[in-house]
Amino acid sequence: MSVTWPRTLLWRTFLLIVLLIGLSLYAWFQIYTHYALRPRARQTAQMVVSVVNLTRSALVASDASQRTALLQELTSLEGIRIYPAEQSDPIVPLSDSELMRTLEEELHQRLGSYTRLTSRFAGRQGFFVSFRLQDDDPNDEYWVMLPSERIERTGAAEWIGWGVAAGALSLLGAYLLVLGVTRPLKALENAARAIGRGETPAAVLPESGPSEVVAVAQAFNQMSSDLTQLESDRALILAGVSHDLRTPLARLRLGVELSGGSREDREAMVGDIEEMDRIINQFLDFARGSNAEAPQPVALDSFLTEIVTPYQRRGRSVRLESAKVEINARPMALRRAVTNLIDNALRYAGVEQPIDVAVTSQHGTVFIDVADRGPGIPPEHAERLKRPFTQLETARTDAQGSGLGLAIVDRIARTHGGHLELLPRQGGGLLARIILPV
Repeated sequence: MSVTWPRTLLWRTFLLIVLLIGLSLYAWFQIYTHYALRPRARQTAQMVVSVVNLTRSALVASDASQRTALLQELTSLEGIRIYPAEQSDPIVPLSDSELMRTLEEELHQRLGSYTRLTSRFAGRQGFFVSFRLQDDDPNDEYWVMLPSERIERTGAAEWIGWGVAAGALSLLGAYLLVLGVTRPLKALENAARAIGRGETPAAVLPESGPSEVVAVAQAFNQMSSDLTQLESDRALILAGVSHDLRTPLARLRLGVELSGGSREDREAMVGDIEEMDRIINQFLDFARGSNAEAPQPVALDSFLTEIVTPYQRRGRSVRLESAKVEINARPMALRRAVTNLIDNALRYAGVEQPIDVAVTSQHGTVFIDVADRGPGIPPEHAERLKRPFTQLETARTDAQGSGLGLAIVDRIARTHGGHLELLPRQGGGLLARIILPV
């Protein structure tokens, strides 16, 4: 089973830090085991052996009548209790820890293999070690009890607990540290996507934090300001050009109408003038964008009916199949996008061919389709034709077009959080689909 590595910088860096801290804790535990736990077990074993040997020596050297007083004195002064042992005494195993296992091995080596250990005797809890006054006399055996706190001080479990707590604090700090780096990057991503959709970011990026992040934020804010100024200058230039061109175009049209040429010549020249005016409008639409218009609820059934009705009145075969769907949209921009698609369909498929406009909704997504029976667009060229001033060198090419129609539609769709798809229509033709979120 393959493990999916996270794609975000936040979780990649965080998981890498988790791995490093985990390996550090493991290495620390191994160091503790080899350089602290075993020496401590040997020291504890040496202390127990010393207590047992001193107790045995005191019992052997003392008179039998004085042993009771000696045992009481050991109990009161040193906290050491001595009990007679029997071979049938029950044995309660010590705690299953590395320290106790090592300690038991050391005591068997130093005191003899017959040495027994138990954690409970005669209803008392403690650390009990058996010893014999004579190694070969199992009937003269005793238990020596040491307080548990002398043996089991802060052990590996406590150290591991503190290590885990320190690791958790380190991970929290690492997460906050990485978040401080990735949060400005996320803001930069959102602002860059907004610019990519043709929008102006709502606010400048905060220029705070590490010097590298500040430098990136300053450069991006400067770029955003320059792009905004460039868009404004371009719109102003195109508006001036359109104003300067439309006046002579109007005079040309008037001159054509008043000329004595044939009807066919006059209609051809008027058609050329109208095409020039349409191209100017497309330039203005592309430069103007749709950001100045505020989104509002739009009922697509009535909205598209208003768009299709004028075509039908002029005798164009434009059919509408609409569902009752309401979305938040910029009405003028969306009207411009749908109109561009219908005009393109009529231009390339011919006025005799029916144009089908349909609206469907599925899983929170709205599809606005404009389908024709024209030459269509090869799938490998669909994305390229969404670029400004791009035309197809096939039968669908319009020599008089500006190459901005589909670019305008795609830009409008993206400003609404959607996109444009150019698909082959079943049975021949083109299906232009605007996909928008509800």
